[in-house]
Amino acid sequence: MSKDFLDALNQLAMERNLDKMELVNNFENALEQAYERNIEPGKEIDVIIDPNSGELEVLIIRKVVEEVLNPNTEISLEEALELDDDISVGMELEFPVDPEKFTRIALRTTKQVITQKIREAEKQMILDEYKDRKGEIMTATVSRLDNKRNVFVDLGRGEALMTVRDQIQGERYPVGNRIKVFIKEVEASNRGPSILVSRSAPELLEYLMKQEIPEIADGTVVLKSIAREAGQRSKVAVNSTNPNVDPIGACIGQRGSRIQAVTSELQRERVDVILWDPNPAEFIRNALSPAKVGRIIIDDDAKEASVSVPSDQLSLAIGKSGQNVRLAAKLTGFKLDLKPTEGVSDLDEAMIIAASEEGESQTPISGSKQAAFDALFNDSAKEATKESDSPKE
Repeated sequence: MSKDFLDALNQLAMERNLDKMELVNNFENALEQAYERNIEPGKEIDVIIDPNSGELEVLIIRKVVEEVLNPNTEISLEEALELDDDISVGMELEFPVDPEKFTRIALRTTKQVITQKIREAEKQMILDEYKDRKGEIMTATVSRLDNKRNVFVDLGRGEALMTVRDQIQGERYPVGNRIKVFIKEVEASNRGPSILVSRSAPELLEYLMKQEIPEIADGTVVLKSIAREAGQRSKVAVNSTNPNVDPIGACIGQRGSRIQAVTSELQRERVDVILWDPNPAEFIRNALSPAKVGRIIIDDDAKEASVSVPSDQLSLAIGKSGQNVRLAAKLTGFKLDLKPTEGVSDLDEAMIIAASEEGESQTPISGSKQAAFDALFNDSAKEATKESDSPKE
């Protein structure tokens, strides 16, 4: 060994961010295994490398015993006393050997073991670094793609996998492109740390909205739930902790600038911002927008809701390929059963019919809906008065 060896070891430790002393210990263990396997089989070998000078010392360890049973690892007391008078049974003696006795086979074996140790150390360091970063958003660089359309990204210290289902539908991933990813899973495997990342996770949308919308970042506007079909459409339920702040307006921004900044990172994915409501029926009503629905009957125990939908609103409520109702169900956590109603096309009229059926209305009529009810009721009363006052033929 030489100073050049130590310089190379120092450089390796620096480049791979590994502990130098750990590398030295691994090298010593590898040399011991190689020497014992190829030169002195069955003997106990101790290899010592001076971390400052790089000098190598190879020792054969033999224990002093009364009666030798294994000459490879033991030496008799009588023989040991010939070497030194101050020796007793149980002591271990070190016998230096010539390091030049290392053969080419031993050195090749050493190289293989050292390479394996370095890889194991690197894998463990990668695992230690990223296991605590699960659930975070990171900027990664696309490093390669395989024939199964899986995308591999470089996180800086390790490589992560993004499967097809974790990708945004229709998005392209050129090698070298920088993208934001959600750290989905980090776990150890036989082949090293397994890091899974995602661009389709709702958490990525949440992160982007926090970055672009100050009211969400400071907690004034709260994201209550997110339902997402990546690359196509998402629904986000929001609420405001400040009655003077419109949560939907805050998210959309002036002329849609804020929400457009979010969607530009997501392949122009459409994001519907929905007003959250503590009343499940009203929340479901909002979630099914832009469709206007009528009476909603809630079964809290089964987490199901029966929704009356005017015939001319049914296709809008269902959405293309069922997307609107599917996202609404994910957003609210209720299984939605849409039931078309014939001859009812106006929301306020539907609410009036629902309110007139005692005990069946599951939601209070308030605000603009109550005004519509009163207006319609007053108009009906006026018409009835006119008819009663008119002369009978």
